Amino acid sequence: MGFLTHLGRDVRNLLFRDSEQNAIPSMDGALGPNDRLDRCEPIGEPLPGADDAVAHGDRLYVSAGRQVLRLSGEGFRERALVHAFEGEAGGLALHPDGRLIVCVAGRGLAALDPDRPDPQYLAPGPAGSVGGLTAVTCLTDGTIWCTEGAQGKTANDWLRDLLDKGASGRLLRCSAALDRVDVAAQGLAWPNGIAPARDGTLLVSESWRHGVRRIGLDGARQPDFIRNLPAYPARIRPAKDGYHLALFGVRTHLIEFLLKEDEFRQEMLTTVAPEHWIGPALASGHDCLEPMQIGSIKALGIQKPWAPPRSYGLYTHVDDGGEVVESLHSRAGGRYHGVTAACDTPQGVVIVAKGAGRLLLYRPEAQP
Repeated sequence: MGFLTHLGRDVRNLLFRDSEQNAIPSMDGALGPNDRLDRCEPIGEPLPGADDAVAHGDRLYVSAGRQVLRLSGEGFRERALVHAFEGEAGGLALHPDGRLIVCVAGRGLAALDPDRPDPQYLAPGPAGSVGGLTAVTCLTDGTIWCTEGAQGKTANDWLRDLLDKGASGRLLRCSAALDRVDVAAQGLAWPNGIAPARDGTLLVSESWRHGVRRIGLDGARQPDFIRNLPAYPARIRPAKDGYHLALFGVRTHLIEFLLKEDEFRQEMLTTVAPEHWIGPALASGHDCLEPMQIGSIKALGIQKPWAPPRSYGLYTHVDDGGEVVESLHSRAGGRYHGVTAACDTPQGVVIVAKGAGRLLLYRPEAQP
């Protein structure tokens, strides 16, 4: 990096030191750190690759690896295979006509109909390949809306897209028959969740812009719903009041600094194995070669909860105005990191901790 490049960067940081891009807000108030996520009840045995969950009555559908499972019974301890796909299953949604809509890596959308043995896939269209879908929702009129994290990448390429400073994500509108797909909005920085808002717009979480956008059904961008979160938002889903918002990792000053150092970052991407890249992770602490996050990571052999985290667990309940009213944390030394989804069920809120491969049952009345 040349002298003028260094000088220009330093001048920008001096002039705009309080800009949203540089400032990571502190976790306080309703976002104050706690260990409530670690106190949630784990559901059954570990489920490696668990990614999303959606409830239909007293049943719970879960995507995990290449499978979609149906959970039922007390505590959702009974499991049955619904379908095994060729690619990894991700975002889930229930269509008004009873079909289960699934985001499948490399294939796009698939609809599971109880009356058909095989899934129906989204037909090719002018939008091109849509194999990197991250989330999906269905409106009452039958239209299906989904988010594509980045063009030409799959949902598992999220860290590469962050380090590339990508902003090629799209919002897609699909017909109920899955015979047409249109691009409603593009230029999004890893859209990672979508939900219908109560004012008739769509809420789309943008991970790399650390917030939730409000987008009209015509694709027009409205005032942001949430801005400048201290973490990377994942899926958002309507709750009984407000919304469930999952956040799969927290921002750190090291990562924010790294995103400004283009030459170093590019060299790291080309010379270092992906599992050792500096960046957020869904889980950490299992490899002695993984990058440190600066500061006192361990004391007396124990990873302290206040240590700078590489992975973190965070679920939030957001009101209709976009304010966080409740949060559940699993801090640096906790067990349930990499939260990617949450949904209401008759038995409580089910939270998906993908980094830990666990489903958690949160009963608000059981925790202070």
